[in-house]
Amino acid sequence: VLLALSAYSLVAAVTGHSGWALSAGIMGLGLGVWFSKPYQNKGLQAIRLIHRAVGEAEYSLPLLTKPNLNMAEQLQLERLGERIERVQLPTVVWHQLSGYLVGLAIALGLYAELPLLRQPTPTIPHRQAIMASILPERQPLPPTFTTAQLQIEPPAYTHLPRRETADLNAVALVGSQLTWRVQFSQHARLSVRLVNTRGEERAFTNKTNHAEYHDRLTNAGLYAIRAYWRKPGGNRPDTLVYQSDFYHLEAQPDLAPKIEPASKELYRFHTLKDPATLTVGATISDDFLVTQAFIIATVARGSGENVKFREVKFPLGQSNFRQARLTKTIDLNTLNFAPGDELYYYWAAIDNRQPEPNFTKSDTYFLVYKDTTSAEEGTLATMAVNIMPAYFRSQRQIVIDTEKLIARRGKLAPKAFNSQSNEIGYDQKVLRLRYGQFMGEEFETSAGGGHVEAGADGDKNDPLEGFVHAHDKGEADHAETAHKDDEHEHGHGPQNPDKQDPVAALMEQYVHAHDNAETNTFHEVSTRALLKMSLEEMWQSELHLRLYEPEKALPFALKALEYLKLSQQKARSYVKKTGFDPPPIKEKETRGSGDLKNITATFDQHRSYTQARVDVLVADVLGYLTLPQLTAGQRATVQQLGTILANQIVNSGLPNWSVLTALQKLAGGKPLSKREKTQLAAKLYPLAGASERVGSGSIGNRNLERKFWRQLR
Repeated sequence: VLLALSAYSLVAAVTGHSGWALSAGIMGLGLGVWFSKPYQNKGLQAIRLIHRAVGEAEYSLPLLTKPNLNMAEQLQLERLGERIERVQLPTVVWHQLSGYLVGLAIALGLYAELPLLRQPTPTIPHRQAIMASILPERQPLPPTFTTAQLQIEPPAYTHLPRRETADLNAVALVGSQLTWRVQFSQHARLSVRLVNTRGEERAFTNKTNHAEYHDRLTNAGLYAIRAYWRKPGGNRPDTLVYQSDFYHLEAQPDLAPKIEPASKELYRFHTLKDPATLTVGATISDDFLVTQAFIIATVARGSGENVKFREVKFPLGQSNFRQARLTKTIDLNTLNFAPGDELYYYWAAIDNRQPEPNFTKSDTYFLVYKDTTSAEEGTLATMAVNIMPAYFRSQRQIVIDTEKLIARRGKLAPKAFNSQSNEIGYDQKVLRLRYGQFMGEEFETSAGGGHVEAGADGDKNDPLEGFVHAHDKGEADHAETAHKDDEHEHGHGPQNPDKQDPVAALMEQYVHAHDNAETNTFHEVSTRALLKMSLEEMWQSELHLRLYEPEKALPFALKALEYLKLSQQKARSYVKKTGFDPPPIKEKETRGSGDLKNITATFDQHRSYTQARVDVLVADVLGYLTLPQLTAGQRATVQQLGTILANQIVNSGLPNWSVLTALQKLAGGKPLSKREKTQLAAKLYPLAGASERVGSGSIGNRNLERKFWRQLR
């Protein structure tokens, strides 16, 4: 009963008179019954109590309950009966009640005093001071790191599952959502931050029992986790209580679709006998999904400057696949593919990357409809020299033929050698006349872009008259006669060279002057000058080839080739070969604005450090370890060295990253312990490069050398 009252009073002091208190009383009653066991026979306990209280009993009371007694036992009972008739037995009602009474008193005291303790009492300053002097304040313990977890959620379009890991080294797809959850022993006045190799920090969000941070993975790098704790009371700065190792982030890109065309032949010819359909195939695959695949075909028709283009897009039926073998049959009749036309086509594919998909296109394939009805112009130009040659002689080919002829001088007969030299000279003439058309030289008498003036006899002298073919003179005479006839037909033939018709002088700036090479040209001044210089070199090359001197003609031919290449680079015409039309640039809105949002990563600048620069930085930081405090410039040097070593870790890997932690701590202005300085110096010293060691032998040699030079004086 006393135990039940004690339990009821204790619970009622906290919760009041409720069901909890009644339940506690019943449980106390049950415990009391279990301890005291009132339902058991207490005869033996009573005998032991009488034996301890009455010494005359001589521990013979068990004989009273024995049924059969011998003679000695009967005599003992008779003697005990005579001795203990007047003995008073002890009272055992209050036996072992003291402990229960003390427990009941304590329970009643708490029941009476606990409500009074809950009431707020005014604080007394001097009493607090006395209590603080008697009981010193206990310093709170800083929080300790418990666990950390990283959750990686890939982009939704990949359909990859979310995963959680205790390894904070993250390898995930670009655009994945990363969530860090870090737990400490306590989170009161605790600030957890994410820090990169440049010392930039990002704060975690404090939850109920952990700190959380969200970010999206865009590129690779290194990071660490720090925790700062502010002690209760006062305005002291935060204390660094946790610094993790550096972990790496690896961003895996979403690869563009891969296209493998079945045909490896990029350039083909199409004739009239071939079928009017073109069947092409390709294998297209992607690491996730290909949403769209198509073929872009462009038909080019015309020649010269009158070239027209028609672009057609052929979509492929299959979509949203990971890998497929696709074929397409192109009907050339629907494209109006005619002789002389050219067809350019390429494969293209788009994947399901978001927000901007990847685009891939294959090489451009060419299909040329060969026109067998028209003869090449180069063939007609050299038909007099070589019947239907395979190609038109270029300046490079003339140089090659000249070098071959020089190498065979001793092997050929003089007549055959001279004949080949003359033929190469004629090829040089044909090429000179062709290039002369671009300079407005419509007649052979215009040498290198200038006319040959008439002699005293009124006839124009041909500088090649002594060594040209017989038909050369006829060409010049025919051209001169035709030009005179043309003058008579126009009615503007000059009767007096010193007097010009006023109408002709007025119309001179509007009409086309056939015989003026300076105005009849399609090139700018610098390009025209190079072409004129090239024609002059061709004249000299042709001259020596006609004189059977290919050794003297070779330098002029090489110089002409050089001038031609320079003129091609200065005046190059570009013809549209693909179907891509770039959008026009809005110069007033874009140029000079400094907007770099659409600039690709190809134009990013990267800074690299040589080993000599790293050695200098390591040496400087080793010297800073002896200083009590670093300046802002010295901390910047330490931060620069930490960035270089972090890049080396990303590229090659370093097993021990604690050196980066010490450098970050030193760059942040926080002092290092003696042990940390020793470890940092031991790890940085091998990176400082080879140092010169001076031993006793070298010092002795220097002293001997110094004495030698002193005696020599």
